[in-house]
Amino acid sequence: MSTQRVNQPGREEALVRDDAHPVEHERPEDWGWHGETGKLGRAGAWFAILILLAYLVGNHEGRVEDLWIIGIAAVMVIILLWDIRRRKNAWRSR
Repeated sequence: MSTQRVNQPGREEALVRDDAHPVEHERPEDWGWHGETGKLGRAGAWFAILILLAYLVGNHEGRVEDLWIIGIAAVMVIILLWDIRRRKNAWRSR
């Protein structure tokens, strides 16, 4: 089989068989990604924060892990609050 060199915009140069055509654009839907996780995903994130904070109750003596747990939970809360603000101010919120 013979091949030809194809210069694709935004990609490396490729070798393509004569009977095939180079990939011009791949849509996310072609790979199974159709958007955000929606309300269920956001509710799951709040639930994960509660579970994470439940780790503070236990029989551990050191407090370094408590700082990590609180820090990770705080970052998750900040991300979720940013998402609420982003969706509220968006042209088309979901």
